[in-house]
Amino acid sequence: MYEEMDNEHIREFQRQLIEWYNHNKRELPWRKNQDPYRVWVSEIMLQQTKVDTVIPYYNQFMEWFPDPETLAYAEEEKVMKAWEGLGYYSRVRNLQTAVKEVVEEYGGEVPREREHFSSLKGVGPYTAGAVLSIAYEKPEPAVDGNVMRVFSRIFNISDDIGKAKTRKRFESIIASFLEGIRPSEFNQAVMELGALVCTPKSPGCLLCPVQEFCEARRQGTAEELPVKEKKKPPKAKDMAAVVLKNQRGETLIHQRGDTGLLARLWEFPNTEVPPKEKREEVLKHHLAEEYGLDIEIGQPLQSVQHVFSHLIWNITVYEAWIHNTGREAENSRWVTMKEAEEYAFPVSHQKILDAQQEQEVR
Repeated sequence: MYEEMDNEHIREFQRQLIEWYNHNKRELPWRKNQDPYRVWVSEIMLQQTKVDTVIPYYNQFMEWFPDPETLAYAEEEKVMKAWEGLGYYSRVRNLQTAVKEVVEEYGGEVPREREHFSSLKGVGPYTAGAVLSIAYEKPEPAVDGNVMRVFSRIFNISDDIGKAKTRKRFESIIASFLEGIRPSEFNQAVMELGALVCTPKSPGCLLCPVQEFCEARRQGTAEELPVKEKKKPPKAKDMAAVVLKNQRGETLIHQRGDTGLLARLWEFPNTEVPPKEKREEVLKHHLAEEYGLDIEIGQPLQSVQHVFSHLIWNITVYEAWIHNTGREAENSRWVTMKEAEEYAFPVSHQKILDAQQEQEVR
């Protein structure tokens, strides 16, 4: 297995890659400067999310929370609203917690030392390496899936990139490539190469600026790399949700719990439907148990499917009306459709809200 490159070849690899990067890099809003807060926000947003999706969210987030102090003391509901639709919501809750610590413990300056920065909530090895190298020019490897794909091909490494020991191996290899250059340029160049040329499928080997160094290209194994154990297919769940109106025309919304999937986001009342049971009956029982409400269920309004990495929700949405006042639940509110816009909903329930708002316009 080949994974050594002498200093002369490393220098040439650096030169060719960085030259390509400076001619081909995309103009992205977080590349306008090396402000560590801006870099940090972008790296958290880009975890498991495509660049094109992130750009408008990033621009709005920076408009609402332009500095650590603003984000640290912002209302959580506003922060969640800014993140609405990006998914993996624990990212932004951890970010706000960590930024508040930066403001209170470090005077608002993002720590320059890996030990201190890595101790912040939500900051893993990749985020630490990316922020410290891009913002502070620290020679820190920033190893994510993109980077492991590039270097698994360069060195024809077939270790499973889903394993922690493989990431550590790549961190060790890449460390020798961070000498004698600006780490910010090199790390971003590798990321850009993975995004634009050394792609997961059909890599553009003929366009690659460092193709002469690629052992996988020589061996004809580029399309087989990187190796990653396949995940189990997501499990499907049958769900029923309800757009429940009271006598004033307000709709009931519910806030999810403090932990678990989509924690603290708002949603329309819903429940899982066990196999062979009727959705309408399960819904009525759920509303009676949770809110003491006696409801009349109408026709299905829409079907919504949402796919998580491990789970698929197939949601049938019903309209319904109440026959009694029920009881006030601490985690629920009656709101107008206009007021609902102020609350952060997961994507699946945004679709329900959008359909209701469209119906009101008609």
